[in-house]
Amino acid sequence: MKRIIVVGGGFGGLWSAVGAARKLREEGVGQGGVEVVLVNPRKYHSIRVRNYESDLACTLVPLADVLDPIGVKHVEGEVVDIETSAQIVVIRTAEEEIELPYSKLILASGSQLVRPPIPGLAQHAHDIDTYEAALRLQDHLRGLADRHTKPGRFTAIVVGAGLTGIELALELPERLRAVAQGAADSDASKSIRVILADRSPRIGEAMGDARPVIERACQALGVELWPNFAVQSIGESDVILASGEQVPASTVVWCGGMRAHPLNERLAVELDRLGRVPVDHFMRVEGISNVFAAGDAANAKIDGEHASVMSCQHARPMGRFAGHNAASELLGLPMLPLNIDWYTTILDLGPWGAVYTEGWDRRLVAEGAVAKQTKIVINRERIYPPRTGNREDILSAGAPAIQRPPAYGGTVGKS
Repeated sequence: MKRIIVVGGGFGGLWSAVGAARKLREEGVGQGGVEVVLVNPRKYHSIRVRNYESDLACTLVPLADVLDPIGVKHVEGEVVDIETSAQIVVIRTAEEEIELPYSKLILASGSQLVRPPIPGLAQHAHDIDTYEAALRLQDHLRGLADRHTKPGRFTAIVVGAGLTGIELALELPERLRAVAQGAADSDASKSIRVILADRSPRIGEAMGDARPVIERACQALGVELWPNFAVQSIGESDVILASGEQVPASTVVWCGGMRAHPLNERLAVELDRLGRVPVDHFMRVEGISNVFAAGDAANAKIDGEHASVMSCQHARPMGRFAGHNAASELLGLPMLPLNIDWYTTILDLGPWGAVYTEGWDRRLVAEGAVAKQTKIVINRERIYPPRTGNREDILSAGAPAIQRPPAYGGTVGKS
């Protein structure tokens, strides 16, 4: 039995599996000829980029809803080792550890939040790196209403002003306000304070034309900006800065950057500074036969010049092309190079709206309510797999085609 194994059920992994299944179907290869297997620790595909939102109800997509109709097998377990010489992956499930041989492997194990050894970080800080972590933060915020009144009770510090940190920080004033309204002390809402902190000299330093828009949104929502931020330790109800200053805060959320899954270290290749494996324009891992990679696990020159970013914007097409090309190479057919000639940043700015930029230098094209509508469409429609359960719908969505930038402000021809 020939087998394509996909490691990971995130954006890169899910679309790799769909892309491979689609190509095999196109070539008339049935499940008896080539088996496609996706290995993931959980039974669901998480719309991870929505974890900053207050309502997480629709952020999980059961993998079975997408994979079963197209004949892709799902193994619930974690890949703990890869033996490229023998072409075997080692999978640890709840019951056993198994070895599964592959003809082609697609590594799409994703990324993880970087957690430095700051005293108290593991014990007292929250994050939204996973659905479960986002739920814990949600429960923590709701519990603030029942806490004893003390300084910092409704103070939240978001550490890390990347895209995730910004989006969460601008959601928090409204979320804290909703909690404070249920508190026994009637003036609780007056003590709400949200701080967006980062070690850089300016918040949103790399955001180009979006930076002043972010600043205006923060000012309008009452979010304080703390650049040059350095933390010494994190306690249950305070943060000690490197200067020794104590800041009362019952909520600290760590958004301090991402790194590729450590499974990448099992491959005999030089990783980049984010722990990603190098891939060529066909998504093949450079220097290792029969191994492809997609999503946050891979560093691809997405347009021949710029490295891919850790986002669903790149993970989804990388997955489609990785799956298509893995199946094509297995069948001895020509592969398709991936080239994306556009880049956008659409950043949610809470109740204020959003900001939309184009290009790697982030040129402003829309802001406020207009950009917010685009962000809603992206978060709730564009990045989801088809949820009809229809095989043809799902396979069609896995075609190795490049979508155009999302529409904004009624612009025609950008769908």
